[in-house]
This record gives sequence, structure tokens and C-alpha cells, in this order.
Amino acid sequence: MAADIEKRINELRDTLNYHNHKYYVEDSPEITDFEYDALLRELENLENERPDLVTSDSPTQRVGGKPLEGFDKVEHAVQMQSLADVFNESELFAFDERVREGIGSSVEYVVEKKIDGLSVSLLYENGRFVRGATRGDGLVGEDVTQNLKTIKSIPMKLKEEIPLIEVRGEVFISKSDFIKLNEEQEEAEQQLFANPRNAAAGSLRQLDPKITSGRKLDIYLFNIQRIEGKTFNTHSETLEYMKSLGFKVSPGYKICSNIEDAMDEINRIGEERGELPFEIDGAVVKVNSLRQRDILGSTTKTPRWAAAYKYPAEKKQTVIKEIWVNVGRTGVLTPNAVLEPVRLAGTTVSRATLHNMDYVRDKDIRIGDTVWVQKAGDIIPEVVEVDKEKRTGDEREFVMPEHCPECRSQVLREEGESAYRCTGIECPAQLFRSIVHFASRDAMNIDGLGPAIIESLMDNGFIKGIADLYYLHLRKDEIIKMERMGKKSTDNLLKSIEKSKANNIDRLIFGFGIRHIGLRAAQLLSENFESIDEISSASLEDVVKIPEFGEKMAESVVVFFKQEQTLDTVNKLREAGVNLKSFGKKQIKDNRFEGKTFVLTGTLPTYSRSEAGEIVLSFGGKVSGSVSKKTDYVLAGEEAGSKLDKARELGVKIIDEDEFKKMIES
Repeated sequence: MAADIEKRINELRDTLNYHNHKYYVEDSPEITDFEYDALLRELENLENERPDLVTSDSPTQRVGGKPLEGFDKVEHAVQMQSLADVFNESELFAFDERVREGIGSSVEYVVEKKIDGLSVSLLYENGRFVRGATRGDGLVGEDVTQNLKTIKSIPMKLKEEIPLIEVRGEVFISKSDFIKLNEEQEEAEQQLFANPRNAAAGSLRQLDPKITSGRKLDIYLFNIQRIEGKTFNTHSETLEYMKSLGFKVSPGYKICSNIEDAMDEINRIGEERGELPFEIDGAVVKVNSLRQRDILGSTTKTPRWAAAYKYPAEKKQTVIKEIWVNVGRTGVLTPNAVLEPVRLAGTTVSRATLHNMDYVRDKDIRIGDTVWVQKAGDIIPEVVEVDKEKRTGDEREFVMPEHCPECRSQVLREEGESAYRCTGIECPAQLFRSIVHFASRDAMNIDGLGPAIIESLMDNGFIKGIADLYYLHLRKDEIIKMERMGKKSTDNLLKSIEKSKANNIDRLIFGFGIRHIGLRAAQLLSENFESIDEISSASLEDVVKIPEFGEKMAESVVVFFKQEQTLDTVNKLREAGVNLKSFGKKQIKDNRFEGKTFVLTGTLPTYSRSEAGEIVLSFGGKVSGSVSKKTDYVLAGEEAGSKLDKARELGVKIIDEDEFKKMIES
């Protein structure tokens, strides 16, 4: 039996590694995602039975466990040099002249696309991946092995058990995945990445490998740094050998017999760069002969046998016909320019982002202006400069609307922020995100109402605001017919919605998603006001008196409850029978946490953050939303982010749920 399990584990690993290669390297999958997942689950179950058989190169080990404390330093056995740049044809031809003078004969070149990402080295011993490191300063980098394991196109085991090989490649994120990532960043109200390179670098240097695994990074290998047991004559031979080992190598490289052919290939790549699925910032020209490379040698930083041809950012002139405002899923209003169509970096551009009002004012952008546009990171069109000499006097200044173009609610810009935001709780642009938050565990805790069901309910026109959730029982027969539903699922969902009506108002307040109002602030409002109606009629002075409340928080509450949409939603909730009265102040069991401040971050194994927060309060402690020197404990779960980093930086005591339980059970 034991032998059978070991045999099946090895079979599954080989099968999964094969399909990984077909999908991520060859781009020719042979099985469905469902079939792949079933095989992976079987392997996970068998490895759980026999943990002694788990190996570092198993497909189950691609996502690391606990977050790292920091990255260890790695001294590179072979220096990871940078390339000398050339910016035009004459500079490239001068490079060729130096090369031919150095070797005294004709030369063959290899031209490759210069992918704009983060350079790394991968070390394999006896065919198994053992370590990966960033370039760093070329001599010393950082050990990012656990994060590199999350990149599916990096093989954990090579097709040949070569004693030692270290290869170099470029980690990147595709243009389409970069756009999706920034949409996710915006939805989470986190800072957007400036370009795909910035996104790839930031993702690979996450201390938590699970965050990296969600970023869809990829890699192309372009060089063998060192190898034992093999010799080669040309660079192109090394690329083909790396491909035979299972690596994803530099795409579409071309061997050129002279510098003129190399220049033609550079121009061809430049013409197609806008159509490529990944971003490039140039093309690399390398001497193909490894013997000739040895003759040419290197400076302290750059090889004399290679050069990077850098393409200039393509800019075109056009006219801004109009400026319209887009309302994002977080309620942020973004001005966008409607342009006279212009061909740019391989595509026709008719719209461009203007980022925010500060950007519009700083560049003095007006409707009717003749402007220069380019693609930020060769992806997102943006206006970079106004040609003020072409102004006629008919141009119009743009003013951000005072009311949301989607729902007509008040638009606010807080002091110190560049963003203008819609304050409407029923704004259709924000509806999906609002309902996901409203139904979440820390808010109204509506079990069975996940993002997919919410999306289906919206698509079918069953919900147009959060209050509509409490009228879904009237459409039960229609909901049963929805995909992924049925009688049992519908009954369970409606029961969970009905149960949520009895929640204390702190959950309702938090579920509203009021800006600056987290779990603790919602609890304080519940403890200091008897009902939602009392909060609705409170003045700024009334709210700002609450301990731990700042003026910005108080203003946010008052503005929210003065909105017509808010009053409409509250009335609908009242008619549906949702509790709008406070249960009063939380009872304190004892004062063991008196004078202690906790910060909660990440996902805990059994408690929700609100449950953990309520426990802290019940023992006389305080819960804060930010880490400072006054913080006593940071209770951290999985995927803890910047708060955990801040705690480490300040030397604040970090505890997990097990330690927390010991503290409350003692």
C-alpha cells in the first residue's frame, strides 16, 4: 500500500509538471483547468497522508506558507551585468565597429526583444530548482526563491538531471494582466502601479509569497550564467538547450549575419511592439559566438559584446474634443480626454486618461487644446503636454462636476487628497463592490451571498441597491431558476438574509461602507447613539465628541447620512424590518486588556476581525486601525500587509490567533 501511494505521487507529479509546461510554456493546454485541479487535489491529499514524501519540486509547493521576515542576501557566482544603451542607428553601427575591431573578423549577431521586467537568476542542482535571486547591484541580490516558485512557467524539475546550471531571465507581467491588477488595486483603494515593470518588481519582492502568487507573473530566460557538464559554441545554441530543458526562452530571437540585418530586425520589432502581449523597452543585440565574446570581454559593469537598443517613447499630436468623467467601482471620479483619433504604438487611440484634477491643473489641460499623447508603459494612453502655441482662445477649462454623473449624489474632495469621490450609497457604478462589502463577514454576514451570486442577481435586475436584498424573497421563484442556484441554495440564502435583519446597527453602519469608518468606528457610533435615525439627525459637533473620533471621520458620517440616497436606503431597510436600533454599549467581562491597544490585520483562521475586535473590547482593550509606537499588539493572520511591515519596523509585538486565544482563555 505504501509503495502504491509513493508510485501514484510520482505519477501525479510527472503528469502535473507535463501539463504545467504545456500550458505555461508552450501555450498549448491538453486538459481543462477542472481536470488539472482534480489531479492537483489528489496529489495534495496523498502528500497530506505521506508528508515524508513531499519534495521541494512538487507542484503543491509552488505557493509558500508563512510570510518571510525579509530577504536573505545572495552573492552572485557570476556577475549579473547591465547592458550599454544605444539610441539610434549611428550609435549601433559604432558599437559594431568596436566589436569588429576587437575580434579582427566578421561577426554574427543575435537580436532579442528587451522585455521590461525584473532580472533574476535561477540555480538548479541535479535538475532541481534550489534558489532564485534578484539582480541587485549585479554582485549581490536578494533570495526570492519562494516567490519565484509561484511562477508557473519556471520548472521545478528540469528534463535533464544536469549537475549544475544557473540561468538568467526577466520576470514580467503581461499587458492584459497589468490592467487587471491595477483594476484590483483601484477596487481595494490601493496605490496603482505606474507600469508593468513596476508591477512585476513590486510583486516579486512581496514578503508574502501568497500575494505574489496572485499577480500572474511570467518569465523569459535569455542567458546561461554558468553550467557544469556541457559546452557550447554559440549563444543561439544555449537558447535552444534551455528550451530543451523545459525553460521558456527569449521569444522570437533572430540570428543576423551582419549589423545591417540586425538593424532591420530592430526596426521590425519596433513596428510590432504595440501588438506584443508584453512590454518591451528596446531590443538587445548580442555577439553570437561565445569564443568571440571571450575575446571582447567586459568592463566592470557591462559586456563589450552586447548592446541594448532603446526605442524612444512614441508621441503624437492630436486635439482634445471633450473631457468626460468616469466613476470607478470605489466611487473615484477620473477625468478622461476624448481625442481626435490618432495612430499610436500600433493602435488607434481616441481616449486618454487625465488621472485627476491636480494633473489637469498642473498641465493646464483644456477642452479644445492641441496636445501630445503617448502610452504610459506602452499601454495606457495619456496626455503628456499641451502645445500652447496652437491655442486659439476658444479652448474651455474643465471643471469637476459637483454631482456624480452616474447617480447625482454629492461629490467631495477631502483635504490632502487628489481624488474626487461620489458619496452615493445607491450609485450604480459602485453597486457591485458595495453589496460585496455589505454582505461580508465583518458587516451583515450574509452567508451564501458571494461575488458570483451578487453578479448574477445584478445581471438579472433583482438588486439595484443594498436594500433590495431584503425584498428578494418576493422573487424566490425567479431566483431558483438562476445558474448555480436551486431551491436549497435559494432557501439558505433567503434565511441568511432574514437572519441578518436582527444584527446590531454597528454591523449595518460598517456595511454601509462609509469612508473612514471601520469596524471600531461603527461600534463607537452604535454605543453613542440609540439608533440609525439619531445618527442621521446628528450634527458634526455631536459626532466629533465621540472618543477616538477625528474631525475627518465625523464629517464623513454627517455627509453620508445627509444624502438623499442614504435616507432612501434607510427607509427601505426600515420597511423591510431590518433592525435600526442599537443594542447599547458592549459589556466588559474583565479589564485584562485595559490600557492596551490592538491592531488587527490579515485573515484569521477562525475569528473574523470584527469578532476578534469585539473580544478585545469585552476585556477593556482598544482596537485601532493603524500601527504606531503606542500599539501594544498586532494580531496578524494570513495575507497581512503593510500593517505587519509597520509593526516589524517599530518593534511592536506581533501575535497570531493561537497566542491571542491563550491570552483570552487564561
